[in-house]
Amino acid sequence: MTATKVEGGCHCGAVRWKASADLDTTMECNCSHCSMKGFILTFTPAEQFALVSGEDGLTEYRFNKKTLSHVFCSTCGVQSFARGKGPDGKEMAALNARCIDNIDLAALNPAPIDGKSF
Repeated sequence: MTATKVEGGCHCGAVRWKASADLDTTMECNCSHCSMKGFILTFTPAEQFALVSGEDGLTEYRFNKKTLSHVFCSTCGVQSFARGKGPDGKEMAALNARCIDNIDLAALNPAPIDGKSF
């Protein structure tokens, strides 16, 4: 993993976080949730993610198997990250790359993921 230090958050700025993320490994999932919201995701171990502000302003949404805690800012509605466990059982954060400060989305090469089949 080639980790890059990134910062991001929601539209109104209430939710802010810092993380180390591998921007060479992003994905676009076709599940109903991700495709409707247009997410480009990258995952990082929980210990490489720090919520700087906004914990008290987050609202949680769980669907399907309810294994991921999809959280969004209760003020502006933006979902900049999610929390959960990876396939190996370790705690992780899913970062919405569209919410990373100053990201060059054109430089990303997200892999398609068939989340509809899960």
